[in-house]
Amino acid sequence: MKREILNKFGNKVREERAKLGLSQEELAVRAGVHRTYIGMIERAEKNITLENIQKICKALNLKIGEFFVDF
Repeated sequence: MKREILNKFGNKVREERAKLGLSQEELAVRAGVHRTYIGMIERAEKNITLENIQKICKALNLKIGEFFVDF
């Protein structure tokens, strides 16, 4: 179950990033996180904190609730 939610989250980050035409590095800069962190999230290697979810959603121009609509 844990891996499933991480995969789902990572895939959603990748999908939303691609919609904006951003590289992982560009998203990382916008979110104020290290560039490798975005890759680790997208590959489901990191269990992300609520604070970082907020940063990433803001960088993707999404409200947290909008991000999780299709979950």
